[in-house]
Amino acid sequence: MFRREDKPRKMHQQKGFTLIELLIVMIILSLLAALVAPKLFQKIGSSKQKAAKAQIALFGGALDQFRLDVGRYPTTEEGLDALRKSPRLDHWDGPYLPREVPPDPWGRPYNYRSPGEHGDYDLYSLGADGQEGGEGENADVLSWE
Repeated sequence: MFRREDKPRKMHQQKGFTLIELLIVMIILSLLAALVAPKLFQKIGSSKQKAAKAQIALFGGALDQFRLDVGRYPTTEEGLDALRKSPRLDHWDGPYLPREVPPDPWGRPYNYRSPGEHGDYDLYSLGADGQEGGEGENADVLSWE
């Protein structure tokens, strides 16, 4: 028969982190996120401003091509849609944009007015807040500046 030997039992210590250590790590990570997040979101806001400026410049080129072909800019009523769909005008040789006119980076339509108060046409986005004026991400993006 087998005889059971009495071996001294060794206490195995479990290795791991205590609750206090985990809380300290979480606090440190939270502090780092609080310092980094505002800088990251600031970059996102400025990139949306840059995207709106680039889109307005693209639309400006298409508007100029429309004017060269038709002899005038689209009216306020025709809007930017006249760059994609023929408003049944002589000499319209569009479409002048490869795709439909997208909304501004904040999801709202661009504002177009012709004749404009600042030139032959005014094309602008009201920025993140959707209201005239503002600073930073809330600043309007204007075709005449």
